[in-house]
Amino acid sequence: MFLIFFFVLGLVFGSFVNVLIWRIPKGMGIGGRSICRKCKGKISWFDNIPLLSFVLLRARCRNCKSKISLRYPLVELTTGIIFLLLFLKFGLSYEMLFFAILSPILISIFFIDLDHQIIPDALVFCGIGFSFLYLLLFNSQSFYSSIFAGLLSSLFLLILYFITSGKGMGLGDVKLALLGGMVVGLTKVLYWFFAAFLTGAIIGCILILIKKYGLKSKIAFGPFLVFALFLTIFLRLW
Repeated sequence: MFLIFFFVLGLVFGSFVNVLIWRIPKGMGIGGRSICRKCKGKISWFDNIPLLSFVLLRARCRNCKSKISLRYPLVELTTGIIFLLLFLKFGLSYEMLFFAILSPILISIFFIDLDHQIIPDALVFCGIGFSFLYLLLFNSQSFYSSIFAGLLSSLFLLILYFITSGKGMGLGDVKLALLGGMVVGLTKVLYWFFAAFLTGAIIGCILILIKKYGLKSKIAFGPFLVFALFLTIFLRLW
């Protein structure tokens, strides 16, 4: 029952993540009814049920019949699976609750940076503030080392930013590194960076080989930081 509950809860959060991914880059508020991107018609609650509505509507808007992107159920399913894995790894704990709240923020950053090559300050600072409170209240023994890990991570990417004149790294990545370092802690920050740069290099080479990008093309690094962060969360030893 708990497995089902947390999976469904993740689907619901995933639906909210879709709202953040679409609205934040446009400077829109996150409140109010969901609307169709094409016809701007309001979406009824029964057409907004995670995963199920996509299937029942056959990936079409009920009003204008325009195609609904596969991205929506993919984000919902991903968030649901992450919530399920968090419960399996951490059980019912403050740590599980922390990562469950942080995950939608990270997933939103992943897709926004992937689409627009920006990392919204609102999301990063929200994650940093929440992580600071969690460390202070529930993980005080690691508070100072985690803060130091965040600052060290951020400084490292800031140096890369200046070395490359902003072409190899963005300031959004620098801020995200502060959050990531606080989350993984001092002992795992090297694993996190290794995973991020390795996956970035592999995907970058593949994209160049299939001619999706050129050698001078700019590829968002935020998604690799987020992906590596989840790998570190789930695979690290406690």
